[in-house]
Amino acid sequence: MSGAEEREAMEFDVLIVGGGPAGLAAAIRLKQLAPDTAVCLVEKGSEIGAHILSGAVLEPRALDELIPDWRDDPPALATPARDDRFMLLTETRAFKLPTPPQMHNEGNYIVSLGNVCRWLGAKAEALGVEIYPGFAASETIIEDGQVRGVVAGVMGIQKDGEKGPNYQPGMELRATYTLFAEGCRGSLTKKLQERYNLREGVAPQTYALGMKELWEIPKERHQPGLVWHSTGWPLASDTYGGSWLYMLGENLVSIGFVVGLDYPNPWLSPFDEFQRFKTHPEVRKMLEGGKRIAYGARALNEGGFQAIPKLVFPGGMLIGDCAGFLNVPKIKGTHTSMKSGMVAAEAVVQALAGEERPPVLESYPTALKASWVWTELQGVRNIRPGFEKFGFWGGMVNAALDTYLFRGKAPWTWTHHQDHETLKKASEAKRITYPKPDGVLTFDRLSSVFLSNTNHEEDQPAHLKLKDPGRWKGVNWDQFRSPESRYCPAAVYEAVGAEAERELKGTPDAEATGEGASVEAGDAGARLVINAQNCVHCKTCDIKDPTQNIDWTTPEGGGGPNYIGGM
Repeated sequence: MSGAEEREAMEFDVLIVGGGPAGLAAAIRLKQLAPDTAVCLVEKGSEIGAHILSGAVLEPRALDELIPDWRDDPPALATPARDDRFMLLTETRAFKLPTPPQMHNEGNYIVSLGNVCRWLGAKAEALGVEIYPGFAASETIIEDGQVRGVVAGVMGIQKDGEKGPNYQPGMELRATYTLFAEGCRGSLTKKLQERYNLREGVAPQTYALGMKELWEIPKERHQPGLVWHSTGWPLASDTYGGSWLYMLGENLVSIGFVVGLDYPNPWLSPFDEFQRFKTHPEVRKMLEGGKRIAYGARALNEGGFQAIPKLVFPGGMLIGDCAGFLNVPKIKGTHTSMKSGMVAAEAVVQALAGEERPPVLESYPTALKASWVWTELQGVRNIRPGFEKFGFWGGMVNAALDTYLFRGKAPWTWTHHQDHETLKKASEAKRITYPKPDGVLTFDRLSSVFLSNTNHEEDQPAHLKLKDPGRWKGVNWDQFRSPESRYCPAAVYEAVGAEAERELKGTPDAEATGEGASVEAGDAGARLVINAQNCVHCKTCDIKDPTQNIDWTTPEGGGGPNYIGGM
């Protein structure tokens, strides 16, 4: 599938697509075990860590295995977790709940995951890994049914699809084995799962949207090591989600909000729920006198154990979050992602040492199933789907029973449903009116996107496309009143026109910046504008669109957000 165009090619033993925790852990493990192995890692962000976004509380189990002496030279902003709090919020009050065992954080560290990845990247390069940031892998090379590598670094295609004066055809990066570590809903991974039927026989993946802000607060209000989570308000009982607030460094606060993308109300705006959450008296007092300095958003895999796809196929394997190793009740996935990359690396080293080099490395999933990753995810498999089956309160009861009575060994395994199939018609759902942002504690989308340092080359094809532009008016508008204009946390989608203005009056508008905006679908009554330059690469639209009509593809390398060191 590399196409007929002539490109330069580079050959490696192992190619890794994605510079997150899983990809970097795999690269380091490969060079630890086989120093002479030629390992290349490509990353679409402008640098390692540029697209990394997480809470994050790091459980160091995998890191201890990978780099046992890491505490002698830790990543920046690694703050020991000291105080766990789990809160149930009503609109005006906060009740402290018993902290579930999965959420005990003694021995863990509050970190900037971007900084952790930059630190891991330096370790990998010191071992001889070739790292190419700003190289977006846009196409998988498949020959005779086997993955042979990727095409990366295509640049200079103009908005009209023609080759511009700075056109670069990219390179073919070829390898005996290719490890895909693209993160949640990776564009190449999505196609590989279809081509090789990797999801056959497993539950549908279910997702959430996580949004994060980084604040500086007065030192007298700062409690280093505080790990604060909440559930309940402002979300309705039919919507899964919750918050985090972590205090790290000397005066930094990581605050975030997660909304399960199986929510039913098309009028819901996850971004505005996040802003409303910060107005709770308990939250407001922790941020008072502070300043927001960064913002970002990304989708999360929440399907867990029963949604893990087949992990291997000819010439390649899935590692990390693109396979869905997040432990939802623990609210952590970095340690499991890293371990999956390490186990995959060990399987690759064993195969490269032999003469036959089988195309499908079944030793990887076999070893992973024998590891602590499998045991950990299997034990919490019924907690997230319990909220789907029983709602908020029933889900809380189920979580308690599954944890304390069955201890993760209930004789059943529940499944998930497709997130894009859960929306009610707009006429059947309660309309939600959100307060206007005050610019001090709460903010609009555009000022938030500005803080994400998002940038895309203006004269490139839009990386967000409607498969059938004619479908938007009859489905997204007529039935659901443009849910993408609300679930997108970055003001990418905007319903405009006289009909849209009348219908949506009184709700916050996702204003177009005017730069590179393009009308994609609709008519004089209501039409959709896609402001692709605002995209923070969260992939929510690719997941939640009711008919799966929106397709997120990889833009030019280096585009998208550039998250600062504390994110």
